[in-house]
Amino acid sequence: MFELHWDSAALTDTGKRRTHNEDAILARPEARLWVVADGMGGHAAGDVASSMLTDTLASLEAGGSFTEFVDRVDDALIHVNRDIRGHADEYFGGHTMGCTVVVMLSAANVGVCMWAGDSRLYRLREGVLTQVSRDHDPLEELVERGVLTPEEADNHPDSSVITRAVGGQPELCLDCILFDIAPGDVYLLCSDGLYREVERDEMRDVLLGIASVQERAQGLLDLALERGARDNVSIIVAACCEEA
Repeated sequence: MFELHWDSAALTDTGKRRTHNEDAILARPEARLWVVADGMGGHAAGDVASSMLTDTLASLEAGGSFTEFVDRVDDALIHVNRDIRGHADEYFGGHTMGCTVVVMLSAANVGVCMWAGDSRLYRLREGVLTQVSRDHDPLEELVERGVLTPEEADNHPDSSVITRAVGGQPELCLDCILFDIAPGDVYLLCSDGLYREVERDEMRDVLLGIASVQERAQGLLDLALERGARDNVSIIVAACCEEA
């Protein structure tokens, strides 16, 4: 077992075509917790949903064991799901209001990813960029069967259709994956506003750079903006190294 030091940077931008930013991000490296939420339902419903989620996790107590903290995050997301649905009923006549979410937590050499929807977690290790999360959309099965490549799925006309979201159903169904963490890993959490504009090999090349995490996050955002940034763009880059 080894101790890791984390360095992270978080950026979010309205993009070139939207008038409001419905994304919300949270970086708590001291708690080893990072979150990207992508609101849906239009301004201000999407704004409210994503902010409700990140505000709740920002105030969450980080003490206790790692397992206990993961359980508290899971419980908090379940409560947020109910709060969002209640808010939608009270203020938006029950119309669609919710958000996708991807969460990363870590302790020592172990990481946990929780998600609902198509916000993503990637890992860069030894020059290879791998998607840790798996989108909740109708195209994911086609990717797993080899009918579509991940890049083809990202550019497919139905790529914006999602089957899960926080606030989308009375009971929240999160996926959760446990994965190993190694010194030198770089993790990228992002909303679909990034990967619909920037190819995976381009993301890998930016993350491979020797620049700071802040500069790498800015480099990814700049690429998305150069390509037209049709949606809000949210990015968290988190890099770990073994403490001396």
